[in-house]
Amino acid sequence: MKKQVLLSVFQFIFLFICLRIEAQTCDPNGSIQGITPPPGQCNQENNAVCCVEGEVYTTYACSPPVSNNTPAILTINSFQGGDGGGPSKCDNQYHSDYQPVVALSTGWFSQSSRCNKFININGNGNNVTALVVDECDSQLGCDAEHAYQPPCGSSIVDASKAVWTALGVPESEQGELDITWSDVN
Repeated sequence: MKKQVLLSVFQFIFLFICLRIEAQTCDPNGSIQGITPPPGQCNQENNAVCCVEGEVYTTYACSPPVSNNTPAILTINSFQGGDGGGPSKCDNQYHSDYQPVVALSTGWFSQSSRCNKFININGNGNNVTALVVDECDSQLGCDAEHAYQPPCGSSIVDASKAVWTALGVPESEQGELDITWSDVN
């Protein structure tokens, strides 16, 4: 009897852990078919990638849960009206590459709830505080509004050059970097 109770408790704990892990994932919610951008319409500043005709790009409506140490991929973007497309979603303005500003994947952007709030970014042995000014769209892309770039992944922090500089990443190595981030309280 004691063994059965212990086994049932173990099974319950195992099931709880499995469900908790499953609840923390962010599965794709669709895809977008790539198109060939009109000549000169895909800005490849900062080594931005253009959509490719016939390529299928995964879309996400969510991002992994935010913690005090949220894993993400840092990418580089110009918020001056360059490779990122239009003005920032939070304030409809462009921002200098010398300001530490970021765009967050759709789920983390959370319908603008992080607009004009600060996040802490840790990477390359350094940290920096940056202002959230835009969404790195994880649901749409491959169109004029998105500078003919594919949708962002579910765990992207798209950052200005100022963020990369503050993290001490040489310009020749800027592009993608594994980082962690958290909200500033």
